[in-house]
Amino acid sequence: MSMSATLEACLQDKGCRYEVLHHPYSHSSIETASAAHVPGERLAKTVLLEDEKGYVAAVLPSTHAVRLSEIWEMTGRHLTLASETDMRELFKDCEPGALPPVCTEYGMITYLDESLTQQPEVFFEAGDHEELIRMQVDQFLSLMDRAERARFAHRMQGISM
Repeated sequence: MSMSATLEACLQDKGCRYEVLHHPYSHSSIETASAAHVPGERLAKTVLLEDEKGYVAAVLPSTHAVRLSEIWEMTGRHLTLASETDMRELFKDCEPGALPPVCTEYGMITYLDESLTQQPEVFFEAGDHEELIRMQVDQFLSLMDRAERARFAHRMQGISM
């Protein structure tokens, strides 16, 4: 699989400048950062959350984890991690675990952790496990203009990138 058709259309519609980076197949965002030789705090990962009202996406650095209590307080919803089966259904043009951050394009509320806005450039999955998109932060913020910015992530212990 290559770049998600949804992501490609979004990048084109918004006129974003970006670069596609190829890297060896990886299973996790931390592995991806290492395989692609990019700083983990600049690699955005997308985490899918759910409750009885539906799905929500959280976009944060690969070196961080979602602090669910912050999300609950912010949204007033008791969101939990969605299953891989759900991801396959919702993101038909992406491989599971390689979700691009443009989840508003898939019809869901998306939260962007503020820590990513402080980076000079941002990398993220293109929809498969072998390609990353690289953008300057201003282009990334333009791409993510419909996402709500918040602070909901914390650095994972033992991660040094």
